Amino acid sequence: MSLAKPGYVRPLDLKQGRIDLTHGAGGRASHQLVQEVFHPAFARTWTHLQHQNGQPWQPGSDDGTVLPMPDHLPAGHRLVLSTDAHVVSPLFFPGGDIGQLAVHGTVNDLAMMGATPLHLTVSLILEEGLPLADLVRIARSMSDAACEAGVAIVTGDTKVVERGKGDGAYISTAGLGWVAAGVRLSGTNAQVGDAIVLSGPIGEHGLAVLSQREGLQFDSPITSDTAPLNGLVHAMLRSGARLRVLRDPTRGGVATSLNEIAAASGVGMMLDEATIPLPPAVQGACELMGLDPLYLANEGKLLALCHPDDIDTLLTAMRAHPLGRQACCIGTVTEDPHHFVQMRTAFGGCRMLDWLMGDPLPRIC
Repeated sequence: MSLAKPGYVRPLDLKQGRIDLTHGAGGRASHQLVQEVFHPAFARTWTHLQHQNGQPWQPGSDDGTVLPMPDHLPAGHRLVLSTDAHVVSPLFFPGGDIGQLAVHGTVNDLAMMGATPLHLTVSLILEEGLPLADLVRIARSMSDAACEAGVAIVTGDTKVVERGKGDGAYISTAGLGWVAAGVRLSGTNAQVGDAIVLSGPIGEHGLAVLSQREGLQFDSPITSDTAPLNGLVHAMLRSGARLRVLRDPTRGGVATSLNEIAAASGVGMMLDEATIPLPPAVQGACELMGLDPLYLANEGKLLALCHPDDIDTLLTAMRAHPLGRQACCIGTVTEDPHHFVQMRTAFGGCRMLDWLMGDPLPRIC
């Protein structure tokens, strides 16, 4: 005979338990997962939100969240909405994990529009058999990343799929932010003569994920560069430099991102290989495996195109921020009816950087 009180539910075993199909069925187990895993993890990302009556805002159990409109936004400010999905494999890698990546990715997409991120939503597709300890780790990582970026995770959803059909976990996020009047950043804005700026070394995220996936060890450890870029972007905008375009070179890397901008703006680009910051460990690993670092994914770097007269102002502002200390000018925008992205090599030649064909490292973000 059970001595448990009617309605008693045994707490989840967050160390040894695993996800099963009932956690996605919408019943008591689903409710328990939300109450014991997600609410504790995400609650502190909500603390800065206030009701219009000044009382702390608390999460509810409805199908959506009603948010107060920010009352400090002047006329002319606009809202920006972005969405992203993350299917990285493995879920945990040197320097980060899928939860951290999901938050950073959406925050950075908003930042590349010049927006200040406000709120995030999250949707998780979990595979039956996922250890609850891994889910707790992912949720806490998302919470840490959101707090670091100054955003709140305000609503979400969870589904569970059968064992063998979900690869652990997939995460989809959406983000809402606001952009100030007069800030208009777009891939269509590049102009001939603009300077092309890179915020720091490239290739670290792609190789960090690959090393964990394939069990590779390098002489010098390579960790992901995943980071929220909204603080760096805020410093760049505040500098007064005339920014045209911001872009985070994630999938496809620097080369693919610049091709996208060149095509959208109807211009060409010329890079200088000698100026592109490349960590020795990344360079060595790429040479060993036949990879091109210009096409590797980055999750904590950005490309900026600005008026050539403002390059010193922009670099000074970027280098004063922890995520821009190694910022440098790597090229210029050129007049080119073919919209080619090219690079002067260290040997004095000229190399074409074409669009990425295929994906050398799938499931990277």
